Amino acid sequence: MTAIEQLAAHVSRRDGLGLSSALGERLALHVADTVGAWIAATATAEGRRLIRFREAMRQPGAAGFGGADLAADLARNCALARLSEVDDIHLAAMTTAGAIVIPGALTIARSLPDREGSDLTAAIVGGYEAMIRLGLAIDGPANLYRGIWPTYFSAPFGIAAVAARLMELDASQTAHALALAPTLSAPGVGHHNAPTTSRWLAVGHAARNGLAAAVAAQSGFTADLKLLDSGFLTNIYGITPVLSGLTEGLGGEPMLGQVSLKPWCAARQTMAATQALREIVAQGVAPDAIVEVRAAVLPPHQKMIDHGVVAGDRASHLTSLQYQMAVAALTPDAARDVGQSPGALAPALQAFMARIKVAGDDALLAGYPSAWPARVTVVTRSATHERAVTHVPGDPARPLGATDVAQKFHSLVAPVLGAERANDLFGRIVGGPDDHGALVSLLDEIDRACGLALAGRS
Repeated sequence: MTAIEQLAAHVSRRDGLGLSSALGERLALHVADTVGAWIAATATAEGRRLIRFREAMRQPGAAGFGGADLAADLARNCALARLSEVDDIHLAAMTTAGAIVIPGALTIARSLPDREGSDLTAAIVGGYEAMIRLGLAIDGPANLYRGIWPTYFSAPFGIAAVAARLMELDASQTAHALALAPTLSAPGVGHHNAPTTSRWLAVGHAARNGLAAAVAAQSGFTADLKLLDSGFLTNIYGITPVLSGLTEGLGGEPMLGQVSLKPWCAARQTMAATQALREIVAQGVAPDAIVEVRAAVLPPHQKMIDHGVVAGDRASHLTSLQYQMAVAALTPDAARDVGQSPGALAPALQAFMARIKVAGDDALLAGYPSAWPARVTVVTRSATHERAVTHVPGDPARPLGATDVAQKFHSLVAPVLGAERANDLFGRIVGGPDDHGALVSLLDEIDRACGLALAGRS
């Protein structure tokens, strides 16, 4: 069997995918975390553009399974969750699977009312497996900095796995869906960052291509099952896949257990250094006493995060280590603001950013890419303080508990839907019945948020 066939046989299993009760509880938190990110994104300028685009593309009479409306809803929903930049991430694979897999599974499941809650759970777990394993196989962290974005590349693969499981495709059909998906991938979107960036549109359509791959396989189309074993990725993308990433440990603990939740809204590459500064301040170092901050970061990350910000350019704020550290020191409550694109910086933020120097440090690479550490030195007028952080809150080594996720969820959702509805929604996800209707009904709240955005009330 090829690597794709082995993975397909695992994803299409009908006896579950090895989800323990503890991991089932973690999955509920990941669903809540993703739904919170998804709803919060509707209140951003980029989110409103996606919602308006979806309405402009609406095609009456095309709402049947596999039709244009389902595919367009899938694209919108995955793009919204991903653009939040507060979604989960698997560090070693560099894939943000939850933002693709969870909205994809819920959207597709709504069109299949005869499926049970266990089918939806299996589809989500299988989607995580597919996206993360493909990210590992292509060495996502290394290829991101070549311009090949692992989440964009693996999104069709993940959604093909989700759709195949929900559509009850057999192992052979699932294999053909997975084999077709990489040929429909969007490996990159360039380096365009602007208020009207199309990068989120691209990731949404990458996800929708995964649905097309599954529907094609169901319709009898076949694909090259040796695609990843052959020279396809090497010849087209300059990637030599490590196929063991797709198959090693299949049947053991699902990859979901290795996924990190983000504690606040930012590029994950900025978080270890920012957390180190937070911990130094929490020890009693007053921000206004700080005269210099030296941040040692992973060399592969330095170019991405060592820069200032551009007014109105949200991506520049999310990826600027100087900005993220200044916010953490001076206005920490703003860290969960998914919008994060102020028109102009407060003078105090600008002054603090100017005190921060960033440098790459090869010594930090020992555990990379499974861990993304940083070391921060803070100089005050009277002392020097140093802090190294290997794992941030939300990493598997420092997991967020239900209370932490609930607080994060409330901070993201209450500004959009109100505090009462946010509390009710979180309880429905984490403590409610595990059945198809209860989980798929979450989409009613997403639709409500999208409606508020269209009405200009978000």
